[in-house]
This record gives sequence, structure tokens and C-alpha cells, in this order.
Amino acid sequence: MTPVELSRTVLRALRAAVDAGELAVAVPERAHVERPRPGGRGDYASNLALRLAREAGEAPLRVAGILSARLAAEPGVARADVTGPGFLSITLDGDPGAGLVRDVLARGERYGHAEADTGERVQLHVPYELRAVVVADSVRRILRSQGALVRVTCDAAPDPAWGEVLDVRVDGHGHPPDPLPTLRPVPAPAHPDPLRLGRDAARWALLHPAAHDRPDTGDGHLAQRETNPLFRVRYAHARTRALLRNAADLGFAPDPGDVLAEDGSHPLLGALGDHPAVLAAAARHRAPDRLARHLVITADAFLAGAHTVLPRGDEKPSAAHRARLALAEATGTVLAGGLSLLGISAPAYL
Repeated sequence: MTPVELSRTVLRALRAAVDAGELAVAVPERAHVERPRPGGRGDYASNLALRLAREAGEAPLRVAGILSARLAAEPGVARADVTGPGFLSITLDGDPGAGLVRDVLARGERYGHAEADTGERVQLHVPYELRAVVVADSVRRILRSQGALVRVTCDAAPDPAWGEVLDVRVDGHGHPPDPLPTLRPVPAPAHPDPLRLGRDAARWALLHPAAHDRPDTGDGHLAQRETNPLFRVRYAHARTRALLRNAADLGFAPDPGDVLAEDGSHPLLGALGDHPAVLAAAARHRAPDRLARHLVITADAFLAGAHTVLPRGDEKPSAAHRARLALAEATGTVLAGGLSLLGISAPAYL
């Protein structure tokens, strides 16, 4: 069961409790599930009971108890425990990591995207400023991934160099007659000129900081070293592709299995599982920086265990190696898809 499927399962349990008269609340559109924090139990945790307690007029522990009983009866759920002040700790049948990896590989770079258009129409307006246009361009891509159709307008026609170097576009220009939702991130500095960094580094420099932070457009974004987050993300992607090539040379292929939770891979599985929720939040808050920072977390979690993927010396490829290789392939897929939404390339060789 993937995190998206588990979220639907939690909502189904809540709906059953409401229909049975056990709880009097409105069923929300989504139930947030995440990997448990250090020291937690189970495969996933949810704070839904805490969120609904006030509306239900019940103590969080009672709401959690009702939901845990309903959840434990759902197919694919081994058990649901109540922990702390009212958290749901959910243990799944089988290995949730293997199911997650299969889901990522099946969806490819569209993992975390909406299945179909939602019918939502969004119009964004930006001032005539480089960073605002780049942020709007990435927000358009992210919103589109969530099924929305987006139109972006600007106070004036963007400088042609912005489109040539950074691959940005707007659909119209001029001051609109009616107020529109306007993206106004802190402007990019005029010096040093971000355009000299080229498309990938310049876009990262303008998108990685939060909108209220002043971007750094220095040459550090071009450095191929660990202190450069963009390099780590692109290097992690290239490393996943190199591992697949090397494994093919050794005569084995990726195969998700029941050993994916070994060797400290929980942080990476958590990052992959959180990816759909991060995309949804980035779309909802018009914040591509959330996606950029999540890609750094994903890349760092992968790099910490990349040395365990291939057999060493005379060691023969095992089921564990094939499972780790599948996890590496899924990681590369998520990194490539995320970079694409930021308008940044993901080379297979770096």
C-alpha cells in the first residue's frame, strides 16, 4: 500500500465511523500520513484524530481509538495503534517499502502527479522581475502536475533573454483590469547577474530559497562539490543511473523485495513516500522552494546508503542487492521528475 492509498484508507475508515454515528465531523479531502519520527512505531503515522477532536467535541484519544478500530479492519492494515496524545501509528501487511518502490517505478516521473485534470483553473500575475517570472513558471509546472490549468501574466513582456536562457514564458502581459493573485518573491539581485549561471544553476538559485528570502546568485551554484545542494541532487540522480549500468554489467536487474527496510533505508523510503504530499503542498502554497528542499533531503538520504547497492569483491548479487537497486532506480526517477518541475535538467552522467 502506497502513502496515497493509505491516506484514502484512513479517510474510508473515518467515513465509516461517521456513517455509523460514532463521530460527527466533516470528512476532509485528505488525511496526512508520514513516516514515524525517530522512536515512533509502525510504518506510518497520522495526526488526523488530533485535527478532528475539537470539531467532534471529543478527546483526541477517543477519536483516535475509534479510528484505530476501524483502520485495523481495513485490508492491507496489520494493526493501528494509538500513541502519544492521539496519533495513529499504522502497521501495514507485508513490506510497504516494496509496494512504494513498485508504485514509483510504475508511475515513472509522473509519480505524485494527479491522475487526470481536476478542472481547477488558476491565473497568476507577476511583476516585471526575473525571479518572479521564474517562480511563476515553476509554479505553473507544479500546479499542472496536480491537474490544474494555469495562466500566467506579467506587468510587461519579459526580457527575451529570460526566455532564451531560463526557458520561461508568460501567457500575456499588461496590468490586468481586476486584482489577481500576485506572486511577489524577494527580487533577484542585479549583480551578479543570475543569467550568467545558465539555465539550471540560475533557476535553482532563484527557486531554492523561500519567497521571503533573498536569493544568492553567486558562483557557488556552479561548484561541483558537496556544499552545493544542486550538485548533490544532480549527482545523486546520475549515481542512480550509474548503479543501474554497473548492475547490468554484473548481470542483475532491480527487483523490489522484502528487504527494503534494512540498512537504514527508512529515511529514503520516507522521503519517497512524502513526495506526492510535497508536490501537493508546493502547488497549494505556490512554493517551488518546498520541492527543491525536498529533493535535497531525498538526494542526501540516498547518498548515505548508495555504497550498499552493488555487491563488493567476490560477493554474488542477492535479493537484497536487487531490492536496493530498485530503490535506487525509484530515487533517480523521483529526482528527475522533481527537477523537471523546477525546469532543471537531470543528466545521467555528471
